[in-house]
Order: sequence, then C-alpha cells, then structure tokens
Amino acid sequence: MAAPLTLLLIVAVSIRLFLFRSSLVGLIAERVEVVSPLNAWKRVIEGLALLDLGVSPYSGDVFHETPLIIYLFHFVVDYAEITFMVSKMILPIRDVPENGLITNINLYVVQLKKQRLELEADRYPMDCLELVRSPKQMYYIPLKVAMFYLLNPFTILSCVAKSTCGLNNAVLALFFLFTIKKNTLLSAIFLALATYQSIYPITLCAPAMLYVMQRQYIPVNYRWASFWWFVAQYLFMYLGSLSVIVFLSFFLLGSWDYVPSVYGFILSVPDLTPNIGLFWYFFAEMFEHFRLFFLCVFQINIFFYTIPLSIKLKDQPVFLMFMQLAVISIFKSYPTVGDLALYLAFLPVWSHLHRFLRNIFLVTCVLIACSALFPVLWHLWIYAGSANSNFYYAITLLFNVAQILLVSDYFYAFLRREHHLTYGLYLKKKDGSEATLVLK
Repeated sequence: MAAPLTLLLIVAVSIRLFLFRSSLVGLIAERVEVVSPLNAWKRVIEGLALLDLGVSPYSGDVFHETPLIIYLFHFVVDYAEITFMVSKMILPIRDVPENGLITNINLYVVQLKKQRLELEADRYPMDCLELVRSPKQMYYIPLKVAMFYLLNPFTILSCVAKSTCGLNNAVLALFFLFTIKKNTLLSAIFLALATYQSIYPITLCAPAMLYVMQRQYIPVNYRWASFWWFVAQYLFMYLGSLSVIVFLSFFLLGSWDYVPSVYGFILSVPDLTPNIGLFWYFFAEMFEHFRLFFLCVFQINIFFYTIPLSIKLKDQPVFLMFMQLAVISIFKSYPTVGDLALYLAFLPVWSHLHRFLRNIFLVTCVLIACSALFPVLWHLWIYAGSANSNFYYAITLLFNVAQILLVSDYFYAFLRREHHLTYGLYLKKKDGSEATLVLK
C-alpha cells in the first residue's frame, strides 16, 4: 500500500502547488463557500497586525479566532523566521499530516472491525455472511480514505484559501485517533482543544466516553458504579484540560475580550455574510424581537441530536462519532466546505453499507450540481444583478438537504445491516413467505 499512497501524496501536493502558483488563489480565498468570518486567512493577518501594534486583536470586529491560534502564528512569524515564500511551499502539503492522522484512524478502525468479526462470526446467521467484509476488502480502506480526503475538491480549496479550518480538522483528527487508541487522557485533551476552538465538538464527548468505556470492558449500565466512575474521570480530564486552555488564553491576552469575540460570535451569529449554512438568510429576514428565540432553536439542533443518537448507537460509538461530526458540519453557524470534507473522508469506512443505501446516486448528483451552481448564482446576484439572495439561499438549502439525506441514508443502512446480522438476511413470515423489513 506504500507505493499507491506515495503516488497519491505526490498528485495531491502537485495539484495544490499548481493552484498556489495560478491566478485563482485570490479568487478562491474570497469565496464565501470556502472561508468564513471565523477562519479567513486575511482576518488572521489583520489580527497579527493589531497584535504587533500592541492592540488587542479583539478590539474590533474583524478577528474571531482563539488566542492560541493568533499566538501560534505570531510565534511562527517572529521566532521561526518563516518567510512568505517558504510558507507558500509549506501550505500545499499542510493536508498531508492531517491525512496521515485520518488514515491511521481508519487503520485502527479496520483492525478493530477484523477483531470483532473474528469474535462474532460464529454468532451471525449463515445467510448473512455475504454482509461481512473479507480482510482483502478491508485492506484498501485506508487508501480509499486518503484518496477521499486528499483529492476532495473541498479539501483542496480550503488549503489553497489558507483557511484555518484545517487546524480545526487536525485537532479533531487527533481526538479521533487517540480515542480509537484508547488513550483516555489525550482523547480528553484534544476534545477540549476542539471545544475551545469552536464549542460544537462538545457533543463528541458522549461517543468518546462510550468507546473508551467499552474497550475497558465497563458495561453501559446506569446502575453500575463503574459506569459513573468512568464518566466522572473522563469529564474531570476533559473539563480540567478545557479550564487550563481557557486560563492560558487569559494569561497570554491579559483580558477576557476573546470570550465574546469568539464564542459570543459563534453563538449569536452577528455577521450575516452569506455562506453554505442555514443561518445567514433566515436571520437577515428575521424581526429583531424574534431573533433570540429562533437563535436558540437553530443552535440547539447540534446539541439536541446527541442524546437520541447516543441512546440508539450506544453499542456503535465509532459510527456515532461519524454521525455527530456530520451533524456539526451541517448545523454549525459558520460552516465551510472544509468542514464537509472531514466527514466525507470517513465514508469509505462504511462502504459495506452501500447495498442498503437508497438515495446515494441522487444525493451525489445534487451535491455536485450545487457545488457547481454556488459561484454561478453568486455572480448573478452580486455582479450581474440579474438574481437576488433568494437564488443563492435556495442552492444553500438544497445543498444542506442533500447532506441531511446522505447522513440519514447511511444511518438507515447501518441500522438495516445490524438488523440483518441479528435476524438473517432473508426474513420469513410464520407461513414461510418472504417478509418485508420496515424501519421506523
């Protein structure tokens, strides 16, 4: 697998180098689908300029990244003496370490699935053995994941635009990796870092605890003291790490100005610049006295689905992580295509569900069509003046509906496969006739 992966890395880096040297860099960096007020590189540059002048980067309404991000870039610029030309050489390969993390995650997932199949193969009905993947089929999954991530146009565009979304994805990838490796402390630390950066990853706490708990043979039973003891331990490490990071930010900045500028900005959504999310158009048309109510309704979506999904998928925490990551990408207040690229990279892990997917062709076509129409309708609205915001938001809605259909289709396929593995692939009624499976 080393040779194909090396070739893939060479192709991916070459594409990014070509785009960095083309005239498209400026255009891509301005696309509202690729960057947002939270992760645009030009806003980071503005924050660095203010910091150099001795002014708080949060004194205006431009910079909304966390203090650790701005001080990280400030350290790199001041002490590592990396010039602009060197940074241009490094940025095209920025996705390579992140891809390595995601590939390692899937290598561990593949190994765990093999172990599970070896342990449970004798429990499955004979007629559903065709649903179980062979080791040869699972061998190429990490390579497919690398291909899905490195050659994904959304990942390439985010890299060329120098969006800081890549850093968020890298932290999430490290969290997934250490969770899969059952390293409880590092899992909690990187989850705290992810939460510190964008709040929403707090919903990944439930699948992380479920996964590590089950690998330590602690039963998911609310009546057992060992269950609550482990929950208390993980939450202590998670909240302790988050507290240290928050107070470290205060120590570096010397004030709490970043709290309303970062977290208040994410939750209150004051900047209604168009993006691929669901918030901007709705709140641009909203009466001010209804704003707080609907803001709470919109924001609660990400957190609300955690409880029912955790109850339904408590025995499958890896799939629960995938579902939660997709929900965050769809319903966050300032999404970009870089967020979408992260959970799409994990789709090859669930390739065994393809036979049960119902809308995959339609959803794929819709996602491709919407991606192509985003710049077209933006041009008609902003430059040509022959369209209005309704056209652009219609494509945004369709794009998000397609994502919801994609995620719900994988959820249906996963539940159906689990049902067949329990009761057999070819279900029969009591009279011997063929039965139809209906999942509600």
